[in-house]
Amino acid sequence: GSGKTDKESIKNDIAVCDAMIQRTAKVDKEILEAGKNLKIIARHGAGYDNLDWKAANELGIYTTYSPDTTTLSVAEFTITVILNLAKRLKESEELVKEERDMPPEYAGLTREELAGKTLGIIGLGKIGKEVARKAALGLDMRVISYVSRPEGKDIPEYIEIVSWEELLQTSDYISLHVPGGEKNQGIISKKEFAMMKKSASLIQVSRGGVVDEEALAEAIRNSQIRGAAVDVFSEEPPQKDNPLLKLEQVILTPHIGSNTVECMDRIALDVAEDVHLVLSGENPKHPIKR
Repeated sequence: GSGKTDKESIKNDIAVCDAMIQRTAKVDKEILEAGKNLKIIARHGAGYDNLDWKAANELGIYTTYSPDTTTLSVAEFTITVILNLAKRLKESEELVKEERDMPPEYAGLTREELAGKTLGIIGLGKIGKEVARKAALGLDMRVISYVSRPEGKDIPEYIEIVSWEELLQTSDYISLHVPGGEKNQGIISKKEFAMMKKSASLIQVSRGGVVDEEALAEAIRNSQIRGAAVDVFSEEPPQKDNPLLKLEQVILTPHIGSNTVECMDRIALDVAEDVHLVLSGENPKHPIKR
């Protein structure tokens, strides 16, 4: 193929393909219809917001993904940014760069210990549970979560299920691990920031659009909350005028939560296996719900 990811280039390239491995490019019905020989689209990752899998099903094209491979990498990444926010590494580095001697205000940067602090987890799937385990057992944090229907769910004893309001009002750190899609758009916005503690930090490693970015920037500017770590944006890469880019209290990363050598190897294996199975006339191992 051309290697270009604009829509017209993808449509031209896909016309002769039997299979497509999809990473960040958006694949809609128009592209699917251009793929006259397509038998499978294998999504290189655990989410599939950027793939119109329903349209693919209607066209008789298999859609697969890699659901279990990203958990460890994203959970470790989440713990990394929580520790970064607690220890104020970003601001501390700036102080070292600005003056050689440790300035008196160095002590004034409010760093904190995580033991005994409350971590609120929104989205208690595989990743949310792994973050909870590491935070509770490894960092001695109190872990709370909101689950709309907890009945019959397997919830470890170190996770306390609370109401939506209590999670927002009592968490020192709030971490999002919900899938994307229409129903989760903007679930954290002005109203939610107003309920949070002034000392709270938000960790957004789930899907772009789940957090209202304008409202988040405003909440930090107005000292409604302390800070944030944002790995996913509603538009990627974010526009140069995105207000989050100007705030030193926000750790920004370019959608790398799952990007580790080990995770990429696991995903590549899943994807290759499913493409091989479908092109051999068999059913894939990891179909997207049909």
